[in-house]
Amino acid sequence: MGYTRTDWSEHYAGGRGFRRLGDEEKGLLVEHAPAPENGRALEVCCGTGELAVYLASLGYTVDAVDFAEGAVERARTEHAAAPGVRWLCLDVEHDDLAGLDGGYALITIRLSVAFIRDRARVLRRLAALLREDGTLVIITPVADSTPEERRHIALDEHELAALTDGFTKVERFDAEGLAVLLLRGQGGSFSAEEKRRPDPQAVFGAAVVVTDSFGRVLLGRSTRGMWELAGGRIETGESAPAAAVRELLEESGLIARAEDSAVVTVLHDDRLDLRRVTAVVRVSSWSGELGLPEPHRFVRWEWHNLYDLASLGKIFAPSAQALSAVWPGVLPGLTPIHSYPCTGVVPPVPGEPAEAVRLRTRMADTVIGEGWAPSPRVQAALRAVPRHRFVPEVLLERAYHDDLAVVTVRDSDESAVSSVSAAWLQADMIEQLQLEPGMTVLEVGAGGYNAELVAHVLGRRGRVITVDLDPYVVHRTARLCAEAGSGRVTAVLGDGCLGAPDHVPSCGFDGIVITHNATDVAPAWREQLADGARLVVPMEIGGYSRNITLARHGDNLHAEHWTFCGFVRDRGAAGGCAPAVDLAGGEVSVRWPDGAPGDTTGLEDALHGVRHELATGVVLPGQTSFETLQIYAATTLPGFCRLTVPKASKLVAQQDAAAVIADGSLAYLTSVQSHKGATPADSRWEFFIHAYGPAARAVAERLATCVRAWDRHVRHAGYPGLTVHPAATPDDELPPGDVLDKPSSRLVFQWPGRIPSGAQVLVPAVGQRE
Repeated sequence: MGYTRTDWSEHYAGGRGFRRLGDEEKGLLVEHAPAPENGRALEVCCGTGELAVYLASLGYTVDAVDFAEGAVERARTEHAAAPGVRWLCLDVEHDDLAGLDGGYALITIRLSVAFIRDRARVLRRLAALLREDGTLVIITPVADSTPEERRHIALDEHELAALTDGFTKVERFDAEGLAVLLLRGQGGSFSAEEKRRPDPQAVFGAAVVVTDSFGRVLLGRSTRGMWELAGGRIETGESAPAAAVRELLEESGLIARAEDSAVVTVLHDDRLDLRRVTAVVRVSSWSGELGLPEPHRFVRWEWHNLYDLASLGKIFAPSAQALSAVWPGVLPGLTPIHSYPCTGVVPPVPGEPAEAVRLRTRMADTVIGEGWAPSPRVQAALRAVPRHRFVPEVLLERAYHDDLAVVTVRDSDESAVSSVSAAWLQADMIEQLQLEPGMTVLEVGAGGYNAELVAHVLGRRGRVITVDLDPYVVHRTARLCAEAGSGRVTAVLGDGCLGAPDHVPSCGFDGIVITHNATDVAPAWREQLADGARLVVPMEIGGYSRNITLARHGDNLHAEHWTFCGFVRDRGAAGGCAPAVDLAGGEVSVRWPDGAPGDTTGLEDALHGVRHELATGVVLPGQTSFETLQIYAATTLPGFCRLTVPKASKLVAQQDAAAVIADGSLAYLTSVQSHKGATPADSRWEFFIHAYGPAARAVAERLATCVRAWDRHVRHAGYPGLTVHPAATPDDELPPGDVLDKPSSRLVFQWPGRIPSGAQVLVPAVGQRE
């Protein structure tokens, strides 16, 4: 019996089928997978459609799919009168599953799982389509009760056990000699497993990392019940690449050349009383077909998505370490071992599924359609650079979500340390650099994807230096860029506030982009930036983050563009730490992001006293942005601070509020809904001031005056003109405006209504996320 679509189509078109659905199978489905209200089911490899029609009779709305056109046509013809079934021709192993809606209460695979090549990957693809309480049912013949001549349609106990990896609840039943598996709770974890003590002559070995044309990595299911890379000991006089290609052929049947293999790193750990050394060999090209030359050692070989590795169950420990060496972070929580990266050139290895191309196109279309990428070069970069390969641990849908950042590294308290920012924001920042082909750009805060976007914009003669102070982040960036990059990104270890002094071009960098929140403009950024070039930096002002494009003019920087944004914090020497004071037993916290702490004497008692409320008279429609008000208050209001409270606070109505402390009193800004409309945009909100303390009325009026001035002069005018000057600049050399002093710079804001008549005003552009 054939295994191609044509062979299967002829099988079904010729009137043949498979074993009829038995009463015991029906009973198990009724008992363990009853149809919920509005329940939807997916029947995979539906064949003649008998099971799909039965599920519909139970109350399911059914999508029935098969990759053989002959099967789908026969099922559609024989069951034309059956309601509640949609027939689809689809290969769940290789096709993009965009045509399936997801949210299924039940997915079934009957008498066909043995014909699926990459079972672990396919089951995870299908499980992702289940709703949270959904069930995956697999019905299959068992090898022990199947004649030898039909063994190819059945699974043995090793193979059955492999199907359950990645599910937290597994039930198994028998139905007239068939094994019925009920799998629920997808999203299991992996564990790194060891074997017996290795022979002394086998402690120096090679682990072979090879991927297919879709970027999936090859693992073998061993007879010990764990997944392993191909590999084994390095023989006397043999190089690691030569050993790797030999072991790959002997164990899987695939053919590779030592010239197409490179040692990525050498790993060293202890296995009982032996020192174990593993050369991780990355194979960039191969030929041949997967086989099973060593059935006494391996049950089967499969290609796995990288984001599935963390749910595979047991993985041989050296294989897990090798996978993490090639794709750092793809397997979390591994025991640290010694790693000695090799300096040899490992060429980028291509490969991605059609689904990634579709999702990348959708992401690019969204970002471009919203106006964030007007230039052809940035548009081309969004469409070309494989974002998912720089976040290999996450699902493709999340990798290509245009409005989500992907956290890639967290510290001990789970705070984000490194991330890949939202695609729209990355596009906007790159656009603001106004790059030309052949330029050299500095990126502060490594990650890989953003640097590769910039490299694509710069073209073949361009160069990107990306610097980070975290050795792991730099290592990860270097490895992922080696796997999927242009070869024009250099990852450097160092404190980003110092720039990249060893890599500065003679005339300075043609652009600098900072990819973390910065509390100040580091002198090195200005000094290493070419005159007329641009620095794009997410600047914290009053604790509020805004992405600002600054063009260098001599020793000063002039703002050209503002965008609302958020990034991870700077952990370098310039990161800073805002002074803070807890009040009311920690129920209220006050921070001064850009200055020394104010006097909080008496506020403990005041917060438990009478609250004074003041209406500002400033009313806004719902969903109206007031992001400039936050910056306006932070830069013009003496005594400005930030107030934060827990969700359940009874003292303060606003969780995060602009505030003022003066004369033993505190006032903060909040809002009250004055009219509830049919839609959020039809509603109306009025700014109110809540104040405590002996001078509550006066302090509240001061804050209200600020809000009214913003409404009158700034609300419709946008962000102010801004210049950034070295910290040593005397007052008489600064332009007119409100001055905010940082440790390394002086920021001068030119707000409408607050600068002398006739003074030159800089009007920057504004980027707004709808």
